[in-house]
Formats: sequence, C-alpha cells, structure tokens
Amino acid sequence: MKKNNISIVVASDNHYAILIGALLKSIELNHKTEEHIDFHIIDDGISSKTRAKLETIVDPKRITLKWFKSREIIPDSIVVPIDNSAYPWTVYLRVFSPYIVDADVEKLIYLDVDTIVQDDISKLWHLPLGDHTIAAVQDVGLNVACEWGGISNYKELGLSADTKYFNSGILVINTKKWLQEDVSSEVISVLTKYKEHVRLPDQYGLNVVMANKWLELDPKWNWFAFKENDNPFIVHFLDIKPIFTSYNSKQVYKDEFFRYLSMTPWKNFKPISGNRRVIRKVYNKISNILKRSFLRQ
Repeated sequence: MKKNNISIVVASDNHYAILIGALLKSIELNHKTEEHIDFHIIDDGISSKTRAKLETIVDPKRITLKWFKSREIIPDSIVVPIDNSAYPWTVYLRVFSPYIVDADVEKLIYLDVDTIVQDDISKLWHLPLGDHTIAAVQDVGLNVACEWGGISNYKELGLSADTKYFNSGILVINTKKWLQEDVSSEVISVLTKYKEHVRLPDQYGLNVVMANKWLELDPKWNWFAFKENDNPFIVHFLDIKPIFTSYNSKQVYKDEFFRYLSMTPWKNFKPISGNRRVIRKVYNKISNILKRSFLRQ
C-alpha cells in the first residue's frame, strides 16, 4: 500500500456481487490520472467462483483488489444490534470500513455496490474534507423530518426539522478522525438505544451521530437513478437494481450499467425475475436475525 493510492471500500454478499463487476469496470474505464487504486471488498459470503470472476475484470497494475471477511472486520468490543428489517447485513459493514484500510491511509471512499462511476474517481478523492470527518450527498428525503426515512425522533435529539439528512451510499471518510472519534461505536450505540426509531439502519445511525457535522457534496457524486441528469458523476440505483426485470428507474442508466457489465465475465447476463428480489428480502429478514445471534459465538 502506498499512502497516495486511492482507497475505495465496498461490501457485498454473493447475491449482489455481480454489481461489483459493473462498478469495477466503470471505475477503471473512467480513471484517467496516475494514482493506483486499492479496491477493498468486504466479503459477506461471496463464492470462490464469483471472486475469481471479479479478479479478472481490472488491470492489477492500475487497481488492486483486497479481500476482507465480514466477520473479521468488526472489533470485538462492538456488538451489532438485532435488526428485523429486510435490508441485507452488508448495510452495516460500511460503518467499519476505516478498520480495514492500512494504518497510513488517511482517507477512503465508501461506495455502495449498486453504483456506477461515470467520471474520474480521483476528482472525488481530491476534494478537500477540511475539518469534516465525512462528506456525503443530501438524501432524496432531504431532511431529518422525512416521514418515510429521516430521524423520527429528531426533536428528542435536539435537531430542527430542516436539519439536512444525507445518503450513506457514497461516503468520503477521514479515517484518522473517524477512528479518533470512535464513530463506529457511536453509530452502533445509537442504533441500539433508539432501536424503535430506526428505519434505514446504518443511515439513521450515521445521520444521528454526524448531524450538522458533515460536508455536503455536489449531488452529481451520488445521483439517484430515478432522476434525469445529462452528466452524473456517480449513478446510484437506490430502488430496484438493473439486474432485475422489474427495474423501474431511468433506462439510460440501466443501459450504462449493462455496457460496463458486458466488458466482464457476466457479459451474457440477462435480467432475472423481480420475484427473486422479493424472495431475497424475506431471506434477509431471517438471515439478519440468525447472523446476529451467532456472530459472537
């Protein structure tokens, strides 16, 4: 690891690992500067076959893939609370991303795997954080008072209704400050203490801990795929992913996703039934409970 390398972190289970394929290729094709990229993958059950495919996608002289088992990155002192939502376990793993990069890494970019990068990632990397611990893009819910997301107990926490609320899918993190402030423990503590108010698990915790303390990025760095834009920097498939036949966001972004995917071992992939997505959500609800029950055994 060289200190000036660009550090990127993602997390995935095997079900959504195909998305990493398109993401990796989009990063490689649009990265024009000389910095080497260290691409960290938090592996929550990715098969050896899928891993082998991912290893073939990029030029190792430009991008190095680094693998980490999900069960090994959470400090022993932290216990992730039981969650009965349909969100996959992987949504929590971003909270621990600063623990996996090398000690000399002062910054990282966390990307949800349901994204594609349409501009040079080095531009995001070189944006100054100043004294902020994280930088992010305002969420589609806009503020903490959002009824379907947000922070339902914002008044109890002393926040005003117009306090901006960010999307946790793309984060630029000052790793030194994050670790010094013990942000991971703070987020988990919030999720445990205010469990009845949690709707979007990690995003709720991060927004409570970082309320009014995060740097707002240009929305193009986390452009939601259901909105039109001629030149988004990163496209985020917030809703139904393009690998499903029930995809319902802008067609142009789905086309871009498959353009990148066609340059990977998944070039002949065809969208799968949306019914499998529903089944997966049911599986996630059951799996989340079981994982938390056995994680510390």
